[in-house]
Amino acid sequence: MKAILGSFCVSMMLAFGAVAQESNLRLAVPEVLEASGFMQFLLPRFSLKTGVRIDRDAAVDDADMQFGTQGTAVFEGLGQTWHLSHAGDGRAERFLAWLQSDVGIRTIESYASPQGDGFTVPKEEVAVVEAVVLDGDVLAGEALSLSLCGRCHVVNETNRMKGMGSTPSFALMRSFTDWHTRFATFHLLKPHPSFTQIEGVTAPFDESRPSPMVPMSMTTEELDAILAYVSGIAPADLGAPLKHQ
Repeated sequence: MKAILGSFCVSMMLAFGAVAQESNLRLAVPEVLEASGFMQFLLPRFSLKTGVRIDRDAAVDDADMQFGTQGTAVFEGLGQTWHLSHAGDGRAERFLAWLQSDVGIRTIESYASPQGDGFTVPKEEVAVVEAVVLDGDVLAGEALSLSLCGRCHVVNETNRMKGMGSTPSFALMRSFTDWHTRFATFHLLKPHPSFTQIEGVTAPFDESRPSPMVPMSMTTEELDAILAYVSGIAPADLGAPLKHQ
């Protein structure tokens, strides 16, 4: 009996380990950045703080997020500004928020490689930004957000207990400087292309690969209404960095 129980426990531990491994975030890291040793310094500190594990890979295909020239600027080093882009995973949003927090910035700036390579936060650039005019129907945008997006995201207090834990809330996404781009192009970000249809914008689903869930369909006018509603949401307060006693 003890042998059977021992074998069962080992099997369960192996199965749990396999699931945990599959749940790790996959980060595509360019070779030059990997060779600097910075990732070996940075990522374990984020994981220790949050419990979110990240696997590094040079391949971009199927990565949950990647460092490169696209996305949000997060640090400078090795002669360039590095940006982080991701496919919409809530844990990737958390990683981005951590990089931009006081703790993340201190971690970035405290690294020094044996070769003397250092990293800093991006310098603020003064730019003339064309004002975005959002003239959609705000009330309709709220209703659409709840009915269409509320299946996965927490939109507001109305569906506070109904969102999926792995997806970021509207308030969290509203706190990002590029929130308008994220919402306006959400249909291009994983996993939305597999179940989203925007009239006159997206191509019809391949008949041989039907949507894995009830499709989400909308018009461009309805998307404008959602953007107008989101523009009025108060950005989430991420709070002060955690302090060790």
